[in-house]
Amino acid sequence: MGRFRDTLDLRALRFAVAFPLMLAAGFVVCAQMLRNDLPQPVAVMWNADGGTSFAPFGAYVAGGAALIIVFGWAAFLQAVPLARPVVMRRVMMGLGLMLSLFITTVLAAGLVGQSGLADARLSHVDPIVLAMGSGAALALGIVMMFAFKPDPRWTPEDDAALQSELRLLEDPDLANDTLRMWVHARSSVFIMIIVSALFPAALIAVVVPWLGALVALAALVGAGFLFARVRADRGGLQVFAGGLVRVLAVPAVDIAAAAPADVKAADYGGWGWRHHDDATAMLVGSGPAVVVRRLNGRRVALSAGTHASADKLAGILNRAAHRAQGGDGQTQQPG
Repeated sequence: MGRFRDTLDLRALRFAVAFPLMLAAGFVVCAQMLRNDLPQPVAVMWNADGGTSFAPFGAYVAGGAALIIVFGWAAFLQAVPLARPVVMRRVMMGLGLMLSLFITTVLAAGLVGQSGLADARLSHVDPIVLAMGSGAALALGIVMMFAFKPDPRWTPEDDAALQSELRLLEDPDLANDTLRMWVHARSSVFIMIIVSALFPAALIAVVVPWLGALVALAALVGAGFLFARVRADRGGLQVFAGGLVRVLAVPAVDIAAAAPADVKAADYGGWGWRHHDDATAMLVGSGPAVVVRRLNGRRVALSAGTHASADKLAGILNRAAHRAQGGDGQTQQPG
């Protein structure tokens, strides 16, 4: 029994069982409040030719409550087993909420539509209740899909994360080997882009709006590649053009050595993200940079902003590579 319980998300199970029951109970209570205003018997189905099917009030309410519970459980319980994919469990939890609320809405719209009538043959499903309830059911179901947090399962990724944290405890200096920084071109470069591209784009837009917009968009994209976000830690190096698009990723185990250098962008094909000979570069200009030599012989060059930042970044990458390759944590000098 204990092993069976370990396969279930108990929090989700409690909600899956309790919510349809409480919703059905709420429907029964509200139906009782309308009972004196309803005809006897009440309508349960409206046909396209104007015909109507009838049932006693008690049968309508009991049958409706049973539908809410049965269909709610059928959907909700699909989100309970831990073996199901997380995305599926989120979707089924949202669908369960959506379905149970929609059934309750249809039943309530049927009762409100015949409230105050002496003969159920003159009744109809109340469109306002149906529309508002259906919209709320859809919205709340989508919110549930995003808000539901399934109980976690231990995975191989968790084992890797645990080992990483254990290494951090053994080597406290690892926590300090992290660098986050932004690098960008000189302000004069952006002024040049504005003068040479955005002003002409504004003039072109007067005659051909779509062409002016296209020129302006191209200028903005080009300017975006003159910004870069650099992230270096014990896992290696990542560089994001414009702060969003990852253009460089070098795992620590693939780094042979890293060294600060003064580079000329022309030697690597120019500014921005470039592939040139055996090198890949993300340079926002000439000047301080870090050149990383990979184990496969290729090189990676990236702007570092200042000489101090270049020295710090190269040191972090060398130590990260040395640790990842089984070293003793001391800085590996680039060859």
